[in-house]
Amino acid sequence: MKTLHVVGFKNSGKTMLISHWITVLQGLGLKVAVLKHHGHGGAPELPPAHTDTSQFLQAGATSTVVAGGGMIQWVQQEVRSFRELKALAASGNPDVLLIEGYKYEVGEKVVLVRSDEDWAELQALSDIVQVASTQAIFTDKTSLDEWLQEWLWEATINETI
Repeated sequence: MKTLHVVGFKNSGKTMLISHWITVLQGLGLKVAVLKHHGHGGAPELPPAHTDTSQFLQAGATSTVVAGGGMIQWVQQEVRSFRELKALAASGNPDVLLIEGYKYEVGEKVVLVRSDEDWAELQALSDIVQVASTQAIFTDKTSLDEWLQEWLWEATINETI
């Protein structure tokens, strides 16, 4: 499994780029998983209060798992390490794991910048393999798609050596 972080500040295009890259990678016949850091403060939004999942959690369940129709929904009230979260995201055996955020964790990173001020703060991150402006995501994804395919190719070659 190849792993790549897409990092940047709020509204830098991380979600848009990852969503786009999912379709690109699927077009290459690859299975893709995503791990996203919820950086908006507090817990992620729960399912509506009338659902069984919310009722179970309100009653005190530490986790609920709902399965059906080829889909699994898992909600857990527990703090997990980054390593554990990666393992959960990888449990479906993807070829590629795209990570939105977690900029201070170890791992190859694509850094998205909106301004020179963003770059001044983000350039100190470790493992930067690509830098792109937010504007480039909106105007020309082709060069980023080509870079992604080269990155995959290099990662595959390095694994076989």
